Amino acid sequence: MEDRPLRVVLVDDHEMVLEGLKTLLARFARRVRVVGQAADAADGARVVAAFDPDIVVSDVRLRGPASGLDLCRRLVETEPERKVVLLSAYDDEQYLYQALRAGAVGYLLKWMGGEELVRHIERAASGEVVVDPTMAGRAAVSAARLQAGEFWPGAALGLTQRESEVLSLLVAGLSNRAIAGRLVLGGETVKSHVASLYRKLEVNDRAGAVAAALREGIFR
Repeated sequence: MEDRPLRVVLVDDHEMVLEGLKTLLARFARRVRVVGQAADAADGARVVAAFDPDIVVSDVRLRGPASGLDLCRRLVETEPERKVVLLSAYDDEQYLYQALRAGAVGYLLKWMGGEELVRHIERAASGEVVVDPTMAGRAAVSAARLQAGEFWPGAALGLTQRESEVLSLLVAGLSNRAIAGRLVLGGETVKSHVASLYRKLEVNDRAGAVAAALREGIFR
């Protein structure tokens, strides 16, 4: 690689986070340079196409219908060599597994220091898969347990335990309102879980989610 800073595009729906990351990375100007930024997946795809960065650093959760995971899939499908690192405030192994399945080359937590973040970006740009050190050990144990089938139904597809519970009730034919009552959740919370299920199962509606659950053998 020529001796120049890595060109980075940042995607995050919080302006303070974007500005904080830019300020943080500016301290390492000889190693990384932010060439573009975006606040949602659609704009992120346009900015990446315009600037063709060495690496994209995106939040997992973004405002609008598409998440950072969706953006990652879109970028990698368009250009398989595109390198995307996902940043998150959630140290949940399921998000890590979803990120890797989406084609990301890294999953890092937002509270990482500047030097460590830049070092991981450099490693990811060179072709390594980088995982936040605080998660690596737990992720390895969880992966082994997933392989052995020791988790809840759907865990191997990236469903959280709560999402698995919601899906089981969808399969049973309950409405969102009934699911909220059964699980003692708010209506908006149930809607959020259902929307997440659709994304992970790659379906568009309730019937598709039920069909996917039965096809994949999540619930019989």
